[in-house]
Amino acid sequence: MRGRYDNLTRTRALDPERDYLAIYQTMLRYEFPWDMKLALNLAFNRSFSIPAIATVHTATGELTERTQKRIDDTGLLMYEMVLNGFDQPRAREALRRVNQIHRPYDISNDDFRYVLGCLVVIPTRWLQEYGWRPPCCHERHATYLFYRELGRRMGITDIPGSYDEFETWFDAYDAGHLQPNDDAAAIERATRMLMLTRIPRMLAPLGNALVGALYDAPLRRATRVDTPAWPVRAGLHLALRTRSRLQRWFGAPRTTALFADGIKTKSYPDGYEISQLGPHQDGVRE
Repeated sequence: MRGRYDNLTRTRALDPERDYLAIYQTMLRYEFPWDMKLALNLAFNRSFSIPAIATVHTATGELTERTQKRIDDTGLLMYEMVLNGFDQPRAREALRRVNQIHRPYDISNDDFRYVLGCLVVIPTRWLQEYGWRPPCCHERHATYLFYRELGRRMGITDIPGSYDEFETWFDAYDAGHLQPNDDAAAIERATRMLMLTRIPRMLAPLGNALVGALYDAPLRRATRVDTPAWPVRAGLHLALRTRSRLQRWFGAPRTTALFADGIKTKSYPDGYEISQLGPHQDGVRE
């Protein structure tokens, strides 16, 4: 327990308006590394499931035919911006690559806002439910500010003015647009194998049901995933809540930052060039 809340104490002494990057980095790299990585995966899964967005992804084949590489590329580009801050050379290159990848596609501003909202709201709600402690107001505000700045640099407009406003907008858009569709179901089947790798080996026979239990009911409907039996859903919920309590009571602060030795992925065991991440469409040049 010694020092368990030291990072929170330091966070509360910071100004989120000025220090949002440092706060968000602490959340990802020290306070909630496992939870944040899983919750960001769930956020991307949800963003891929809106029919208009799912159609784009199935048309390119990036998520259904080159699944591991596509997921690795997305994670690398995002983590480069989180680890380095938007004004550092590697982060600027990553953002430039993100904008290049999206440029050829007719994606509405609302759909871009929805993807941003997934990254803001889904991880925050996960931490509220299953983190070893809930995120404080500074952490919620810093999360919002980080993604607001990312959205601004991507040219996304009309971003809601606070976390609470974004959450309200997100829920309304999600309810109106996250509808059952075959493209989302195809993407979920392709990406499911990556979620299954997070299931402990002893629970492998229940793997598919546990992955389905990680999704909420609207996401299951959109991706045509069967609702797992209630004992599986209840058991997963209990296990995650028990984990959070054990971490709170007996855990110690992480002393080595997540990605301290660099970001390692299956697709790039020998390293990667940011300019080479993602699909390379005709007419797009680095």
